Amino acid sequence: MHIVLLLCIVVIPKLASAQDLAAFEKRMTEFTLGNGLKFLVLERHEAPVVSFHTYADVGAVDEVRGITGLAHLFEHMAFKGTKTIGTKDYKAEAEAMAKIDKAFLALKAERRKGDRADKDRLEQLQARFKEAQEEAQQYLVHDEYEEVFSREGSAGFNAYTSQDATQYIVSLPSNKLELWMMMESDRFANIVLREFYKEKDVVMEERRLGVESRPVGRLLEEFMGIAYKAHPYGDEVVGHMSDLQTITRAEADDFFRKYYSPSNLTIAIVGDVNPDRVRNLAQKYFGPILSSPKPDPVETVEPPQLGERRVVVEDPAQPFVLIGYHKPSIHHPDDAVFDAITDIVGMGRTSRLYKSLVKEKQIAVYASGFQGMPGYKYPGLFLFYAVPARGHTNEESEQAIYDEIERLKTELVTPEELDKAKTRARASLVRQLASNSGLAAQLTFYQVITGDWRDLFRQLDKIDRVTAEDIQRVAKEYFITRNRTVGIIETTVAANQ
Repeated sequence: MHIVLLLCIVVIPKLASAQDLAAFEKRMTEFTLGNGLKFLVLERHEAPVVSFHTYADVGAVDEVRGITGLAHLFEHMAFKGTKTIGTKDYKAEAEAMAKIDKAFLALKAERRKGDRADKDRLEQLQARFKEAQEEAQQYLVHDEYEEVFSREGSAGFNAYTSQDATQYIVSLPSNKLELWMMMESDRFANIVLREFYKEKDVVMEERRLGVESRPVGRLLEEFMGIAYKAHPYGDEVVGHMSDLQTITRAEADDFFRKYYSPSNLTIAIVGDVNPDRVRNLAQKYFGPILSSPKPDPVETVEPPQLGERRVVVEDPAQPFVLIGYHKPSIHHPDDAVFDAITDIVGMGRTSRLYKSLVKEKQIAVYASGFQGMPGYKYPGLFLFYAVPARGHTNEESEQAIYDEIERLKTELVTPEELDKAKTRARASLVRQLASNSGLAAQLTFYQVITGDWRDLFRQLDKIDRVTAEDIQRVAKEYFITRNRTVGIIETTVAANQ
């Protein structure tokens, strides 16, 4: 471990000088199509491969009451194909999908009656809905979209959804550039929401397994729900179960047309490519896609807390302590200060929290702290958490976290701690720049969230300027009781024990 860190410290100056902002600007080509789609093209000719990263500036935060979970659902739908890929007969399939929609709406209307619903009619409508889905299946070519890439040597084919964004990634041999252009443009120009209701079932199962069946998942949903009373950051990315059960394909189509328009997309292409060829192919394949105005950002502002908020989840599970403080977005000058605090207080076995709660006091088996939850685009939270050790209580861990926070307020962090935080920040940047895919992800993130990909490099300068006094000032300003939300898992005895 020490050898690895030493090597990082030795090579960082060389890498930083070779891969600084000026060097990147020479190899970067930026252009925007007439429909508003932004491209970032970075030449890296060391190997005949290229990584593609499509960043849709839409996430769970952009949803409204009644349709939560749609952004995440589109992560799934992105693999279902288009009007030409994934189907044997699109015209017949479209007619079959229309029958599915009609059957679902009838079923939904009857379910809405609740206790007054006719059970026999519900069974009939459910059978009709299932029959319509089975009819549509005969026209499908399953997984064809992914298999096209797989046959051509793809790697890392995936998609992700967060509060802030939906992202689609893949890496290919560089001679497959035009194939990607054709496939990706088709995905946004001619998306087909096939197997929509089946995929909703998959997402609902994800929710059951990832949120409802996991104690920490249940706690986090309750915690976020009270930490935010106005801003949509308080909603779970996977969505509410009742919304997932009732969302229609028409509602999903409206959401797609609004948020997945070219004006709301940014694409990074990093690797062995010729920028002029990229531009020509982009104009050929993406240029004809009709666009609409870029959607407005979320305008709801979370009001300041007037006092501590607390939620206790009773569960026959291991105790857990979660403490969050509201903080500004990535656009605020103090963002780099929170990065430094993250490193000093919460990152790894050398952090203050881990050393104090786990190694010295031995009251927890793990403890950490970090910023960036639930997102960066809007004001978020700085989180501290601890998992109490056997024989120790939540109250001990909670108080020990407060003690470490108080240290930040009353004592300046040492020069050694601050220097290590800055060194690790530089090492982290080097790791991000090491792969084409990692770099493409960072370029799109900074371009969309901050407005300029160059901020990827400027963030290091901001961290370098952080002082011990800055850390003390920020701790005093934000880590205060009335700005605090606390979530606890209180261990109970299982009912069957």
